[in-house]
Amino acid sequence: MGHTMKTTKTPTSLPLNSYTKLMRAAESVTSRTSQPMTAAGLTISQFGVLESLLHKGPLCQRDIAAKILKSSGNITMVIDNLEKRGLVRRERDSEDRRYLTVYLTPAGSALIDRVFAAVEAAIVAEMGTLSEGELAQLGMLCKKLGLKKGGGD
Repeated sequence: MGHTMKTTKTPTSLPLNSYTKLMRAAESVTSRTSQPMTAAGLTISQFGVLESLLHKGPLCQRDIAAKILKSSGNITMVIDNLEKRGLVRRERDSEDRRYLTVYLTPAGSALIDRVFAAVEAAIVAEMGTLSEGELAQLGMLCKKLGLKKGGGD
């Protein structure tokens, strides 16, 4: 005779269950919406750098790292790889030689314009599963979680 395990609800069950669903949903949506990046030979971090430069203009590496939530060591490698592909260029500040500004090249600009449009369309399609009210509620809940003490925005 089979023995069925009875699951008991503990005070941590609901938070853990909700967290698991949140992470699985995020990974699933990210996987489906990142196809245009992968097709263009870009990592998510490389896409983040190019997208930051597209929308904010030239930035220093530190600002890019903060924008895409990467350490400055990791961002250097990401930008090195983008520079090798001719998608970005770095320029030293004439006043402070330690200060490097990163710019999109024409090739980088053309690539991110095309890839961003495809990613944006994929995100809109994915999020179309939810109603406008649900989207607003999801945004509010995510912001509330992200703004908890010690968290980012």
